[in-house]
Amino acid sequence: MTDFGDGDRRTGFATLVGRPNVGKSTLLNQLLGQKVSITSPVAQTTRNQVRGVLTRADAQVVFVDTPGIHKPRTLLGERLNDTASEALEGVDVTVLVLDATAPVGRGDRFVAGLVPSASVCVVNKIDVASRAQVLEQLTAASDLGLSEYFPVSARTGEGVPALLEEIVGRLPLGPLLYPDDMVTDVPEAFWVAELVREQLLAVTRDEVPHSIACRVTEWEWPRIRCEILVERDSQKGIVIGRGGAVLKEVGTRVREQLPEGAYIELFVKVDRNWQARPKALERLGY
Repeated sequence: MTDFGDGDRRTGFATLVGRPNVGKSTLLNQLLGQKVSITSPVAQTTRNQVRGVLTRADAQVVFVDTPGIHKPRTLLGERLNDTASEALEGVDVTVLVLDATAPVGRGDRFVAGLVPSASVCVVNKIDVASRAQVLEQLTAASDLGLSEYFPVSARTGEGVPALLEEIVGRLPLGPLLYPDDMVTDVPEAFWVAELVREQLLAVTRDEVPHSIACRVTEWEWPRIRCEILVERDSQKGIVIGRGGAVLKEVGTRVREQLPEGAYIELFVKVDRNWQARPKALERLGY
């Protein structure tokens, strides 16, 4: 067992922030070397703070993935913004993530205005951006007045080691914050519900992404019961698919990411306008 009084490592919290769909969750997974946060091309995939813990001989970094900060249209959107803003409080390093393939806009500048001037700026997705786009983004990012700038590809890992060393170098010396064998503080039931939502987004694509919520209602290993909430009857049909094809595909994809022997049951329920109802959001943990 690690001695938690050992103070010769650099330890602390690093929060990843930015607009929706800039690649924060993919970057978190790349920094950790394993998947702890679901990813999707769909904006606002991340709805909660997700902590990933990287422990090595000289450091322990607790990374915090956050929902994308955006102009909210629902009560859920407002709460996602609040969740992201709260993650900026009391952390050692803030990392602002930009998309190399999209111009720096008002949304990026708004988020930049929320972070300390000592923050690190990451220009992500350089694997799909042209050299000219990357240079243009770095030039535009420099006007945000932050302290360091890193072009990276969260998908391929290019530039990520240098970013990690910058983050580690900014942390104070101190004891471990989590056990050294812990990679995330996400509960298992939450993680399974997130995997279901991730695969629903992948299979249904743009049809019902923001109207889906998932929660595990029963856990008697190896049997897991997961409830999928939608807002309208028409969405229920899309999620189930013809002859149950969508649910079957989602269940297969999720089981592939769980320990062998896991059996997952998926049920779809209509919960009208859940995104706008405070009690529904609280029940779902938002």
